[in-house]
Amino acid sequence: MIELPSGSPSKGPISSEAIVIPLLFWRHLRTPSRIPFPALLVLSAILIVAPPSGAWAQASSSLSGIVTDPADAPIANVSVAAANKSTSLAREEITGPGAAYKFSLLPPGDNRMMLTATSFKTADIVNISETARLNQVKASEQTAATAPNPDALTWHGITLYGAYDVGIGWVSHGLPQSPYNYEGSTLVNRNANHSRFLVEPDNLSQTGLGIRGREEFAPGWSVVFNASTGINPQSGQLSNASRTDIDDNGLPRSGYSEAIDGARAGQPLNDEYYGGISSTNFGTLTFGRQRALGTDTMLLHDPVAGGYAFSYIGYNGTMAGGGDTENTRWDDAVKYRLTYGSVHFGAMYKFVDGIGGCYSAAAAAGNLWSDTTCTPEQAHNDAYGFSGGGSYHKFSADLVYQHYNQAISVLNPLLGPQSLSSAGQYQSTTDSIDTTPITGANVISTTNTVYGIVTDNNAVMVAAKYTWDHFKYFAGYEYIWQNNPSRPLGVGATDQGGYLMSGVEDNNLDSEKIVQIWWTGLKYAYDPKTDITFSWYGQLQNDFRYPKTCNAAAGFRSSCAGSLDEGSLYIDHHFTRRFDGFAGLAYSFVTEGLAIAIPHGPGVPYLHNSNFAPTIGGRFTF
Repeated sequence: MIELPSGSPSKGPISSEAIVIPLLFWRHLRTPSRIPFPALLVLSAILIVAPPSGAWAQASSSLSGIVTDPADAPIANVSVAAANKSTSLAREEITGPGAAYKFSLLPPGDNRMMLTATSFKTADIVNISETARLNQVKASEQTAATAPNPDALTWHGITLYGAYDVGIGWVSHGLPQSPYNYEGSTLVNRNANHSRFLVEPDNLSQTGLGIRGREEFAPGWSVVFNASTGINPQSGQLSNASRTDIDDNGLPRSGYSEAIDGARAGQPLNDEYYGGISSTNFGTLTFGRQRALGTDTMLLHDPVAGGYAFSYIGYNGTMAGGGDTENTRWDDAVKYRLTYGSVHFGAMYKFVDGIGGCYSAAAAAGNLWSDTTCTPEQAHNDAYGFSGGGSYHKFSADLVYQHYNQAISVLNPLLGPQSLSSAGQYQSTTDSIDTTPITGANVISTTNTVYGIVTDNNAVMVAAKYTWDHFKYFAGYEYIWQNNPSRPLGVGATDQGGYLMSGVEDNNLDSEKIVQIWWTGLKYAYDPKTDITFSWYGQLQNDFRYPKTCNAAAGFRSSCAGSLDEGSLYIDHHFTRRFDGFAGLAYSFVTEGLAIAIPHGPGVPYLHNSNFAPTIGGRFTF
């Protein structure tokens, strides 16, 4: 929400509230003169922050304040503009980690000034900076009364919000769209075959609904909550990555639809669901299902702000989740955020949840897996992370560390004719696939279950951005190291959304797996309503199994070193405060170990190792 000066003449900060919807504020970048693939320019998404009717403050030679979210936590990297009613934009400032802004020597003319705040477009419907409050620290002149915002769906401090984002795309190598897939089809896909036109969901932001609230119970102290979920715009189904894999189980490769892995697994509230307490001086503490610190940082430092259609690190959450995309959101987690001056700090801890299934070390020795050789396991999937950052003038940077035990990466498909065997369920050995059938009372049916690799993950990320004139520059790098879990999971363990695992690989790595991800990009403001964004993303992995035999003659494995790259170019245009249009293209390709579709033995390669995907569409928010 935005608070603006109001009331009778006063030297103090008198304000009233108006609820607003986020605005894409990055307008200051320019595409480079050389683009390595064809450029399709387009229209896209800005969500204009609506100031309340009548919220005009009279001119002042100096006007300053801070920007906070509904939980009263200061928000960095938000654009705050002072607009002269007769001469339009007068001044624009980007808040630093201290969330402060200041306008001096405001221009002459119609001296009524309007304050607006704009925030990031995101791949999801809400983040910590989606709504902003402008807390006036100093307003030296008189201010006019404020009227409520007629567009806000707010009742007694509780706000309903949402977005609808859908488009039409063409892919050079694609699959039929799954009604549960919420990430579209622009990224190169392991099982994609021929070109096709598709309805593409959630291109710049996640379609969905949410409700949030904030209630002050003492001076400077408030209770806060947020509950939000993602919905597939093409089908009306809840976003469900696990179901996209399950629907392919047992099918021939030619019968697959688009399948993904992700943190949204059909939960009623698959984005966030948390509550907590916020203090203007001591920070914000919340508990529940929440976005990981890496996800928060990705949304702030990705040139595309996590848009699935044009961002690899938005589409694939390996970077945001610190090694596995399912970890972009943590259940049963405590999260703390604090801002002091120009620096900010965050900490997060996830408690253990779920069940560990049943594990048989005897199977690794070549013995039959049965109820007499199976040992019940306990879940040990706790996690923790820390983040910190700061700003200096127009430059800002963040550093994030995350650790996650028993992280799960779901594989697709499970037990199809293209698998190495379809005789039964399997538990892995050091050879990455166990040829010993699982028998006995503990067998978990492949119906409505998933198959995955389990690792313990560590990740360090650094990200930065810089503003210069009409340009905004972005860059980031993450180093991830993964090891076999110190405590294994077994068949029947729970995964995202309560799904059970009928196949588990606890010994997938012969040596530490190293994944490196980097990105860079820039955004250029062509005019006040249109911006153009170019981005490039890369991922590398090392050889992590022995013998390596990593060459074309021996047949590459998924354990071989390899790379993935994606570049994108798109244009955004906002027609109204609530509706924006976009169009652009993405090109992605994989090599060697990352070009293996079914990761066992020599591996089954991708049908096509590249994808070219232009997309056009629109988004509406409320």
